[in-house]
Amino acid sequence: MIILAATPIGNLGDVTRRLVTALETATVIAAEDTRTTQRLLAALGIDNRPQLIALHDHNEKQRAAELVRRAASEDVLLLSDAGMPTVSDPGYGVVAEAAAQGVTVTALPGPSAVLTALAVAGLPTDRFTFEGFPPRKSGDRRRMLSSLAAEPRTMVFFEGPSRVADTLADMAAAFGGDRRAAVCRELTKLHEEVVRGPLDDLVAWAEPGTRGEIVLVVEGAAASALPFPDAVARVQELVSGGMRLKDAAGEVSAHTGHSSRELYQAALAAKS
Repeated sequence: MIILAATPIGNLGDVTRRLVTALETATVIAAEDTRTTQRLLAALGIDNRPQLIALHDHNEKQRAAELVRRAASEDVLLLSDAGMPTVSDPGYGVVAEAAAQGVTVTALPGPSAVLTALAVAGLPTDRFTFEGFPPRKSGDRRRMLSSLAAEPRTMVFFEGPSRVADTLADMAAAFGGDRRAAVCRELTKLHEEVVRGPLDDLVAWAEPGTRGEIVLVVEGAAASALPFPDAVARVQELVSGGMRLKDAAGEVSAHTGHSSRELYQAALAAKS
């Protein structure tokens, strides 16, 4: 079978007994970075020397069929560098191929940066959506965030430290600067830090620069108290004041929860 195993996201003390047993007995390990896996084995004092097969974003399509073939006759342990494989990490292609070939897939639960950040952020946890890494390019990122302006569920994002300030600024523009959020940094590590506040405040906090692994948790949009026709009228007012239609639709969307696309189209139709 294919065995997906969650590894610590920072603190080695979070390793599970099941993971230790699996590492001690594995004959084949598919790993996002084989060097990271070797360091994990050494840190845990495990003498087992399984065959290590690199599985990353650049080779997963080629490796998936090979690993599934092996898993038909022996267990293949699949690890990412931290947390649960397949969640913004390699593994999905292997699981999909295994499902198609009728090969069993199981998981050894463990640490998750997504759930850890959600738990400590202080924002609603009853419904949430994981959005992974926002696009690196500014224009693509803004379009992606704009499409989420009316999302009512709490949103969880991964981000690199060098882009946190820019991403928070784009979130403030798309969602409104008063939208609550949390920056969760270095979770479970010695310098763990959770900074909570409105997006405008978090932008100011991030501007000097930050380090470490980052998870962003953002409050979902509140149900709009403004009827859609009134929201369209507000867009028209902003356009009359000199704002571009697209920008006006985005701003009203961020404050009302109505779709920016629908506001744009309605205001455009009203002009013709």
